[in-house]
Amino acid sequence: MAQSQNSTVDLTIKATSFAGMGTYGNLMVGNAALEFYNERNPEDYIQIPWSEIDHIAAEVVGKKITRFAVFIRQGNHFAFSTRDNKATLRAVRTYVGDDKLVRSASFADVVKAGVRGLGKRITGQS
Repeated sequence: MAQSQNSTVDLTIKATSFAGMGTYGNLMVGNAALEFYNERNPEDYIQIPWSEIDHIAAEVVGKKITRFAVFIRQGNHFAFSTRDNKATLRAVRTYVGDDKLVRSASFADVVKAGVRGLGKRITGQS
């Protein structure tokens, strides 16, 4: 069984981890780390200390947050979705700060940037 890094837990909520295939379990927001534990296999877990988090990007569709990704300093990221993503990100905000919570680019923004970049390559601009 994995040992939790947290001494106090602010929020425990049902969640899905999108690392590989979708894995169901519980996401814990505590004083030392963000932790995800698989509900079927307790040895399958993700522990991310607050000091290792670079930023968190939330995917917003309309007014609803559908999922969020935690980007760590080594360049990796972990994607999660919880039963209440807004409450989860509010709990996380107390530990990482407002400046590290960002809105991810929408599909239209990504396509627009790609077309703009393609246009610059064709015309030879930098």
